[in-house]
Amino acid sequence: MDLKKLVNKGVDSLSPYEPGKPIEDLEREIGIKNAIKLASNENPIGPSPKVLQSIDAILKETHRYPDGNATRLKDSIAKKFNTSPNQVTIGNGSNDIIEFIARSFLGPDDSAIYSEHAFAVYPLVVKAVGAKGIEVPAKDFSHDLEAMLRAIEKNTKLIFIANPNNPTGSFVEFDELLDFLEKVPEDIIVLLDQAYFDYSSFETRDANFDILKKFPNLVMSRSFSKAYGLAGFRVGFSVSSEDIANYLNRVRQPFNANSLALYAAEKALEDDEYMNECLQLNSEQKRVLYEGLNSQGYEYLPSRANFISFDCKKDSNDAFNKLLHEGVIVRSLGVYKMPNFLRVSIGLPEENLLFLEKLKLT
Repeated sequence: MDLKKLVNKGVDSLSPYEPGKPIEDLEREIGIKNAIKLASNENPIGPSPKVLQSIDAILKETHRYPDGNATRLKDSIAKKFNTSPNQVTIGNGSNDIIEFIARSFLGPDDSAIYSEHAFAVYPLVVKAVGAKGIEVPAKDFSHDLEAMLRAIEKNTKLIFIANPNNPTGSFVEFDELLDFLEKVPEDIIVLLDQAYFDYSSFETRDANFDILKKFPNLVMSRSFSKAYGLAGFRVGFSVSSEDIANYLNRVRQPFNANSLALYAAEKALEDDEYMNECLQLNSEQKRVLYEGLNSQGYEYLPSRANFISFDCKKDSNDAFNKLLHEGVIVRSLGVYKMPNFLRVSIGLPEENLLFLEKLKLT
């Protein structure tokens, strides 16, 4: 059987997304112990104690299907962020939201715009539905919004903006973002991917859901995987107009978020004090890494997120592999057209110091 004749042409051109290497894989392959992972932008201190202390309450109900409408979580999100539950869409991670939007609004005759050095999933979902991807060259490793506006074609239906951007950590300031949105034609959907919103909003003014009242073509997505420390649960959400949310929920798979994830996210939203502690730690430790990289002569990209990308002055795969053998997992950015860059997640104080120590050996 010739599968190439059967498979969707867009899928045939894809390469699978490669996540950060798990600690247990590295320890097994190399035969080391006490490895650390600073590759996937996870919260190093984990979920709120409120999540951990209360999760047992839902375990006895896991023989039942989860709430297919995620009613309680949607209500909690709406209450916390002063929006309507009918504007909320729940995803199996915010990646799910990206998939929903592509499937809802793109087809083989359409195009979508994203930036160079932006999240690798954008071109994956665009190509998977057979649409045309338009990659706009970055400006100083950030979104060139004026160039993205100029790149709009007659068949453009979707624009992706990651703010802060992964993997560069760059940030589009609030006024610049508003100016961009005002210039985007109203018949083009804009996805504002705010997976790292909590980190950026801790440091500067970032867009909140109030701007949806002015821009009905805007979808704003966020994740519980990063600052909330729930990466293993896989839950994210978007807020949009009710009309857009209606379409996103049409392509959303039944029970796409499991019972534990829904419950954990609901409890995590309640613990503002713990969130503030996580964000404060990230801010302090980011300065430690900035200083450590500076002292070793590495140039880095200023970041509004919980990671730093830096020029390792050589092929990043070489530096990546040397760090692996020292028990430190980071991320090589060759796939993002940044062949000399590594990205390091901001970890616990002792993890960051160990990374800086091992970096000297590369």
